[in-house]
Order: sequence, then structure tokens, then C-alpha cells
Amino acid sequence: MDSKMLVRLGAVIFVAIAITATVIEMTRQEDAPRVRTAPQLQPSADPLRATLRRCQGLGEAATRDAECLSAWAESRDRFLGNTPAPAAPLADER
Repeated sequence: MDSKMLVRLGAVIFVAIAITATVIEMTRQEDAPRVRTAPQLQPSADPLRATLRRCQGLGEAATRDAECLSAWAESRDRFLGNTPAPAAPLADER
């Protein structure tokens, strides 16, 4: 066999392997991705989140807003895993 014949045979074998690999890859069944999308991760209606967004829009004025201060405290407690302290009984409840 001369060298031209070996080169052609090598090229044919290479093309056959490439075609086989392509067919195998195209016919492979892949599992559906199990990625949760962002809307599924967010709660549907969280009043604390809405309040925090409103406070964010207030800017510096939010530091003087009682509702914002309360929302920030609740958010901090959630983050740190603290349970809120029980409310003190009112004078009428004693």
C-alpha cells in the first residue's frame, strides 16, 4: 500500500467515527432540567417585602418612618432566626 492509500483510509475512518459520535449525541435522551425558576422561589404575597420596597423608595425619609423601622426590625429578626419577643400585656388585659 502506498502512503496516499493510507491517508485516504485514515480520513474515511475519521469521518466514520465523527458521524457515529454525532448520531449518538443527537439521539441521546436528556433528563428535563430540574432548575427552579425565580418566580417559584419568591413568595406570592409577602407584606413585609412590599413594605421594604416602599421604604427603599422613601430613601432617607424612611429612617423616620415608624412602619419602616418596624419592617427592618422584622426583616433582621427573620434573617438572624430570632423569634419576636412576646408583646407586653396592655393595662386593660391585667
